[in-house]
Amino acid sequence: MPEAKPAKSAKPAKPAKPAKPAKPASPAKPTQPASPAKPAKAAKTSATASIRVGIGGWTYAPWRGPFYPSDLTQSRELDYASRHLTSIEINGTFYGLQKPSSYEKWFQETPDDFVFSLKAPRYATNRKVLADASETIERFFASGVLLLKQKLGPINWQFATTKKFDPEDFEAFLKLLPASIEGQSLRHAIEVRNDSFKTPEFIALARQYKVAVVLAGDSDYPQIADLTAPFVYARIMGTTDKHANGYATKSLDVWAERARELAAGTTPDDLDTCAEPPSKIAARDVYLYVISGFKERNPAAAMALIERL
Repeated sequence: MPEAKPAKSAKPAKPAKPAKPAKPASPAKPTQPASPAKPAKAAKTSATASIRVGIGGWTYAPWRGPFYPSDLTQSRELDYASRHLTSIEINGTFYGLQKPSSYEKWFQETPDDFVFSLKAPRYATNRKVLADASETIERFFASGVLLLKQKLGPINWQFATTKKFDPEDFEAFLKLLPASIEGQSLRHAIEVRNDSFKTPEFIALARQYKVAVVLAGDSDYPQIADLTAPFVYARIMGTTDKHANGYATKSLDVWAERARELAAGTTPDDLDTCAEPPSKIAARDVYLYVISGFKERNPAAAMALIERL
């Protein structure tokens, strides 16, 4: 009988590979919004007042994916943005005159209830003597602005950080701003960025000429939340990449509540003012724009505010 072969010894098990260290968590990514069946609507706070929320411009490459669908053509970006937001601040008008055909195109591509605000030409505000801006202002209004018709919202006259308050010169500038052209009423907002404007004398001038003082939120610019016009113009600049919606949930809740208070005609207690409140409380339209900060998140922040309102 043949001798049995000895059993082969088992091979030693291979040592387990050490676990790979966990990757650090990536910043939260906003969910791309679905195309709404109906355009977003301004929040009505009374029979005469509403709150509109938007962003600055609509063309920005990093918005493709987080905001715009990746397969959306660039020619349809305004159409898409205007159905998720209730207003947009046009920035290109700050750097140069636009063609009349552009204003006509923007009017046609947006919903009936949509509103644009415009940044006025820098050539009108970035000058030593503001009283000399009349020709620049006239050219701006003759360039086709009125072709936006009922979709033309406030015009933001932004001043450099170096521009200081000179009562006489500033009043001369305010006198140049037309209240209406060809029967179309105009709204003007003044964005000042120097602490010298934080004085009751400036607020009195703004109220006299019924121009809004732009409320700068979450920024290093002077905050002036005094109510000076039949509407409020706010620009908030605190978005970061730490939150999917640009702001923490609590911060979005706070800004939504502030917008409601401003629309009701009162200034929230946690915002800075430099003069006594108006003698009469009245409802006001509010235009709130999410600007600067971590720009990629601005559309998400604006839409989150619209949901809350």
